[in-house]
Amino acid sequence: MSQIHVDSSQLTPAALTPPISKSDAQRALVLAHLTGTWPLPVLQEEPEDFLAVDVRVLTRGINTLRQPPGTVRDVDCADGGAPFRIFVTQAAVTPGTHVRITGTPRLGERPHGPLFESLREALGPSGLVLKEGNPWPVEIKAPDRTGEPVFRVPGAQSSQYASSLLLGCAALYLRERRPWRVEIVGPLTSAGYLELTVSWLRRFGFTVRDQEGRFEVTDYRAPERTPAMPGDWSSLGYLLLISWRTGGSVERADLDSAHPDQALVRLVERAGLKAVPGTGPNTLRMTGTARDGLVASGTECPDLLPTLAALALVLPRPSTLTDVGVLRLKESDRLEGIRTLVSAFGGTTHLEGETLTIHPPTSHPQRFSMDSRGDHRLAMVAATLSVLSGVPLSLTGPECVEKSFPGFWRQLERTGVRLTS
Repeated sequence: MSQIHVDSSQLTPAALTPPISKSDAQRALVLAHLTGTWPLPVLQEEPEDFLAVDVRVLTRGINTLRQPPGTVRDVDCADGGAPFRIFVTQAAVTPGTHVRITGTPRLGERPHGPLFESLREALGPSGLVLKEGNPWPVEIKAPDRTGEPVFRVPGAQSSQYASSLLLGCAALYLRERRPWRVEIVGPLTSAGYLELTVSWLRRFGFTVRDQEGRFEVTDYRAPERTPAMPGDWSSLGYLLLISWRTGGSVERADLDSAHPDQALVRLVERAGLKAVPGTGPNTLRMTGTARDGLVASGTECPDLLPTLAALALVLPRPSTLTDVGVLRLKESDRLEGIRTLVSAFGGTTHLEGETLTIHPPTSHPQRFSMDSRGDHRLAMVAATLSVLSGVPLSLTGPECVEKSFPGFWRQLERTGVRLTS
């Protein structure tokens, strides 16, 4: 892996731009494919080097499904947990599909069993073939018919399973013109991401009935226009905090977005910060003086917790992150990554069950070092901390930001941050 040195000693205000939301784009890609509005104009207009790798991965996968059936096709999902899980279901519900899916070793280690078992239970009796390698390849042959129109899946491990299956319900409704539903067994973690899926289904014209853990696609009416694509709130989290430090602003900040990471705007208020409108549409600035710690939950916004951990290290009081166990199952063990970052910066952590308390250092270090572990969020969080604190950073593995925010380093340079190898 390469190394980059981040020097934030001379900053200047700038207008920062996030990529379009990869979580929104992935859902919209599938629905555009299903409803005949492929390809999405907004994705064609966006420079390819500003599109998240996960979006590109899913685009390639969907293009595979759009090819005439009859041959086995290979699909590489790289390190993308969401595109892999979404694609698996779409492949399984597309008659004539026969694919072999591969990915990185880390993607193979992440849990997918509940999704596989749900697909086997619902479609296996109809002829679905779903073979797992060790861990690769995953081979899927879709059945030509279906049985009972229901997917049952546990919700405790990841909401991505339910989102993937609900998008599968949309495909099956259009194909069969009968309602299909997802029944979630037990509590649902990261419920905001399933709500995001429901929101996109409705924007594309689907009727979704939601009642006590049952989500049913019952109708479809084509909308008058293709829905607009918001900026990525996961990326906006870094940029908003950086704008607080630099006095700049961020663009594409749609406050009507259903993305769970928009919770940042509310969560930072406890610490004394406030997001206020900028001069243009969907433009925000971050103002205020830090006066307290943070409290946030991994059940609500798991991808936001590392970003809030960086902010916690420059706040005057300890911060508390709850329900953090879900962080162990991401592109890396992000719980351990947060604790490593805190230690590298001179702070301390206390983990008790599912609750992590972060104690900021009494004084900032002269410099600090961090290994991204190939995890895009840990890389950007470390850089955000360098900007917030003004402390130079030596970061190993900076290239991994391509997964979700390919233009991240260029945006930092717009604020006067100096990057050297």
